[in-house]
Amino acid sequence: MKSFPVLIGFLAVLCGRAFAAAPPNVLLIMADDLGYSDIGCYGGEIATPNLDALAKGGLRFTQFYNTARCWPSRAAVLTGYYAQQVRRDAVPGVKSGSQGTRPQWARLLPESLRPLGYRSYHSGKWHIDGEPMQNGFDRSYSLNDHDRYFAPHQHTEDDRRLPQVAPDSGYYASTAIADHAIKCLKEHAEQHSAQPFFEFLAFTAPHFPLQAPAEDIARYKEKYRRGWDLMREERWQRMRDQRIGGDTLAPIEREVGPPYAFPRAMEKLGPKEVNLPLDWSELSAEQREFQANKMAVHAAMVDRMDREIGRVVAQLRAMGAMENTLILFLSDNGASAEIMVRGDGHDPSAECGTGATFLSLGPGWSSVANTPFRRHKTWVHEGGIATPLIVHWPNGITAKDELRKTPGHVVDVAPTILEVAGGKLAESAPPFPGKSLVTLFAKDGAVTRDSLWWLHEGNRALRVGDWKIVAAGKESLWELYDLRSDRSETKNLASEQPEKLRELAALWTRETEEYFALAARDAPSVPAEEPTRKRRVND
Repeated sequence: MKSFPVLIGFLAVLCGRAFAAAPPNVLLIMADDLGYSDIGCYGGEIATPNLDALAKGGLRFTQFYNTARCWPSRAAVLTGYYAQQVRRDAVPGVKSGSQGTRPQWARLLPESLRPLGYRSYHSGKWHIDGEPMQNGFDRSYSLNDHDRYFAPHQHTEDDRRLPQVAPDSGYYASTAIADHAIKCLKEHAEQHSAQPFFEFLAFTAPHFPLQAPAEDIARYKEKYRRGWDLMREERWQRMRDQRIGGDTLAPIEREVGPPYAFPRAMEKLGPKEVNLPLDWSELSAEQREFQANKMAVHAAMVDRMDREIGRVVAQLRAMGAMENTLILFLSDNGASAEIMVRGDGHDPSAECGTGATFLSLGPGWSSVANTPFRRHKTWVHEGGIATPLIVHWPNGITAKDELRKTPGHVVDVAPTILEVAGGKLAESAPPFPGKSLVTLFAKDGAVTRDSLWWLHEGNRALRVGDWKIVAAGKESLWELYDLRSDRSETKNLASEQPEKLRELAALWTRETEEYFALAARDAPSVPAEEPTRKRRVND
């Protein structure tokens, strides 16, 4: 086995410069239901100066992917395995999905980093089996109430339950999550400065319900009155200027609404809500105002998240840790077309975006957030699985303000962090399906891989090189796309390239069988997972 100094030297060659003598700190930032083009440096009109600055000082990945859903993505990020491999997405005959329990060999990153001297901190959404402190984190603030931004009922600190928050307390989830991260970083600087840290900063924003401070909403009050059709075209033009998103813009799929039907929710929301992305001109004046107000709240949530990220970054600078901290920012899935009412319900007479309203982005604005792609969260077309990935690390990345077009996936995050930390996969664990991205930190670096694989609620896909097969639902036929010329999946080549389609479909089946077999190893057989609607309660 190579000594630690030799390993550091090896990594330095890969990255094109010498790393710091000490292993880097790691700040992993995850947004929730953020669309591919929602932030400024990916074409969005929402003000995100702090994320934009990180991108300008580092890298933007243009073809990075998630799993299309929150809990599978979190499992993949923190273990380095596809969610099905670790029973955190549905596997037939195995207790799995959101209620699944990981195999013992599927350790979370903090457990692998602890022997390397790291201290680990978690702030925000959890949505993984087990508790943070039981899985290697030294400190944790876990916001388990995903229905209330101003007054959560369920949240814990260091795995101990906290009291419910009063509605008039001044609490706001994104600020509270950042506050905890900053508290942990200050404590680390004061008491553990000789050790590196891993901070998992997991925002709940901009996941529904659309709720934000009034002063943040006010900044966007008039921004979206021109409608989703025009705003989407404008995003696309900015993306083309930035060379992000490919060369095609998928048309809005007017007939595709939310992935799940909640007719009673539509009744509660009233006639101003629409569950199809109709042409903006077809909406009534009242509907247009209502929809524009919803998007203003979504923008405010993203804006506030960026401000809170800025405070965390300022703390890194204050403690002299910025230069040797690897920062990664991404989203757990694409923007959501879901429309539902839960939590404290919805008061149609209340001001949009307050704790008294329960509103969702819906398919119209989700089509904008996922520009230029098709579909939304839960689907494995590009709109459901494409995420921004910003990587910033002054001591380890010579490149500044560069794009990386090599495809990547959330299963690559853990191998990347382990490599820069000087760690390795446990001998008892199966090989990672993903790849370390460290070589891409250099200008001419490359990562080679056989395939990328997806399956969620019957939606399935496989990417090999620039070829991608994808199907929407268990009964749907495979579609085939050449992503080199058609990233937005506008021209189905299945009938023109039947042999390529059969080849990729056979590979998808082989990989699926392999991942299911791993999940079933040492797992007790149980009836099929609980009904889908029940599983979605805490999404």
